[in-house]
Amino acid sequence: MRAKEIRELTIQEIEALVADKKQELFKLRFQHALGQLENTSKLRQTKKEIARLYTILSEKRRLNDAK
Repeated sequence: MRAKEIRELTIQEIEALVADKKQELFKLRFQHALGQLENTSKLRQTKKEIARLYTILSEKRRLNDAK
């Protein structure tokens, strides 16, 4: 997801996405440990998506606190 798309979501939707991505990252790490992961770049991509979600989530929370 692009940052622009994430910013259109609510805080609860972003938190749900974070949970989904963390679950996906766990599965990818497990596959990697077993040697079953074909596309290892997916690990890095998922980590970056989680970081992007956390960044936008903190921005939204700061805006809500300022109001």
